[in-house]
Amino acid sequence: MSTYTSIHLAARPGPGPITADLFRVESKEIPSPGPGELLVQQTHMSLDPAMIGWMQPDEESYIPPVKLGEVMRSAGIGRVVESNHPDFAVGDAVRGMMGWTEYHLSNGKGLSKLPANLDPETALAVFALPGMTATKGLYGFGDPKAGETIVVSGAAGSVGSIVGQLAKADGLRVIGVAGDQEKCDWICKDLGFDGAINYKTDDIPARLAELAPDGVDIYFENTGGPIQHHVFDRMNAHGRIVVCGMIADYTAREPSPGPNWIPLIKKRITIRGYVMPDHFHEAPALLEKLTPYVQSGKIRFRTHVLEGLESAIEGLNLFFTGDNRGKLIVKL
Repeated sequence: MSTYTSIHLAARPGPGPITADLFRVESKEIPSPGPGELLVQQTHMSLDPAMIGWMQPDEESYIPPVKLGEVMRSAGIGRVVESNHPDFAVGDAVRGMMGWTEYHLSNGKGLSKLPANLDPETALAVFALPGMTATKGLYGFGDPKAGETIVVSGAAGSVGSIVGQLAKADGLRVIGVAGDQEKCDWICKDLGFDGAINYKTDDIPARLAELAPDGVDIYFENTGGPIQHHVFDRMNAHGRIVVCGMIADYTAREPSPGPNWIPLIKKRITIRGYVMPDHFHEAPALLEKLTPYVQSGKIRFRTHVLEGLESAIEGLNLFFTGDNRGKLIVKL
């Protein structure tokens, strides 16, 4: 009997780091596909900050929580090893929401074929959730204009780094916020950002005043935390704040207080929160918008690859510590 490993959510997280007791590792017999089904051997799995939210019991969120006992939710890439499905053949590379599992039995719904010339790391780091999220947020809600100033928090992350590079390619002044000097150096020297703020060591108000003397037109928020108050205070009239993530508050005992709303009226600021599941139907248009930037060399990326399915458990904590260097991917 051939078996495979899957990881299931066993308990809800509390404040603090993600621990192994929140999950149950199971060994199962590898199934055979029935009529109209296919079996995928997953090779690469994406780790994303949204997973922390999916583990919570919040039934009012944009997507139902992962139920206790279910395979932990994630997107991934794999290869079809058996198929009774007319649209998928053995050997096809596919992507979709397969979860924390080495094998995925599917009826084909939610799976799509990966272009033959696209390697798994590029697919997950650029042409999957990170690239679509960055493109939708910046162009759908940020309304960027050449000559404006944008501040991006989580700027060395998978979404923030793409947002900043798109904005830079379109003629904006780009300031990134990151949590250590190596990341600040990377976004400036390698990605072309105009400046960086190390929120752990810099005098944030002074550094913002230096880098954005004419104020901030767009704030792309990926993290939450104290930086948001300082950027909010420097927003220009008719500024736009795009809220993509708040990792600093996902497991906090008490959410951090938000800025005072009076400046929203005085400066006529627009704030828009969004999540990609609302916009999956726009994926072809978003990828069509993003692809020319990638093909012309204006988008660079790096990946932080973990080895083995069970590395995903501790890997989630890298979103809190900031020790990851690039898009987090688990190689199975």
